[in-house]
Amino acid sequence: MARKLAAPGLSIALFALVLAQFVSLRLPRPLTLPPQQVVATRNPLVGVHTRLTGVGDEGYVRRTLEQVRELGSPWIVELFPWAYVQPRSRYGYDWAGADMVIAHARRQGLTIVARLDLVPAWARPPGSTDRHLDPEHYADYAAFVAAFAARYGPLGVRHLVIWNEPNLSFEWGERPPDPGAYAALLKVVYPAVKAVAPDAIVIAGALSPGSSLDGGRTRMDDMQYLASLYDAEAGPFFDMWAVHAYGGQEPPGAAPAPEKVNFRRIELVRALMDRSGDAGKPIIVTEGGYNDHPRWSAAVRPADRIRWTIATYEQARRYPWLEAVALWQFSTPFSTRSYPDAWNFVAPDGTPRAIYHAVREYTQP
Repeated sequence: MARKLAAPGLSIALFALVLAQFVSLRLPRPLTLPPQQVVATRNPLVGVHTRLTGVGDEGYVRRTLEQVRELGSPWIVELFPWAYVQPRSRYGYDWAGADMVIAHARRQGLTIVARLDLVPAWARPPGSTDRHLDPEHYADYAAFVAAFAARYGPLGVRHLVIWNEPNLSFEWGERPPDPGAYAALLKVVYPAVKAVAPDAIVIAGALSPGSSLDGGRTRMDDMQYLASLYDAEAGPFFDMWAVHAYGGQEPPGAAPAPEKVNFRRIELVRALMDRSGDAGKPIIVTEGGYNDHPRWSAAVRPADRIRWTIATYEQARRYPWLEAVALWQFSTPFSTRSYPDAWNFVAPDGTPRAIYHAVREYTQP
């Protein structure tokens, strides 16, 4: 009789053990947070684009954000993918990764600009890319952004970037860029966010800078795209415009022109916004900077990168309508062994590059 009772008891014990392990993986894990810090800088516009969400290594996240603070950068831009927060369905959220990055960033005294995109598999057609978002799932995406705003707004995360470079086919799900469709997305997201977080700053734009490629099918000219958004009456549905202001191979003081990609292209964006009735809205640079890879045709010399990066941060101070300048990119936990690594301020192992030391010296009061 005892043996007959042992089998069900063992099964129950095994089930309880498996259930406990399953639940423990999904419960919030305690974080080891440092004391509250404050960024010391002589230029409050300085920012960098970090690459931390999805890393999962709290030690790496903490060390990286400490280095950002020590750089004298009060601002970071960080991607928080929708696909990570709701990987399986529209029901329920997994905030563990975002919680860790935001908690550590706040302890370092950093202001977070949250880029929100990347579509989970359940919200897009089979075989499509994670940039493919159809109108029938605009409300699902808006619900995610609103939930993000409601959760992190009280923690000071107010800046929300809606999508990334939608004027590129790659970023629009391998479809031709469609400013009308993006305007429709903003019209769904904006009221959903404001309903739960009225002080949130909904940021639109973040376009790939430059002229049209492949007749506009691969990239639509950023200025044409912006003008089309205003034609589609998207103006009332964003509070700030994001710009990717790469310097190319020119110093940041080089004059702008419609056919040129350089830092002062932001002045053309400003003028178009002013003509469209949005003179009161600020602009924020969420990507930019220079690459100094020795074997990439679009790179600059390391000495020029140092001088021009600092000059970029200085140039930004001339624009009263510019919120911040977050350059691409602070660091990554991996190496590509190619030119993308040469955007970094810090190597994957945490070793600062020359550009880091130069900017740190520039920012210290």
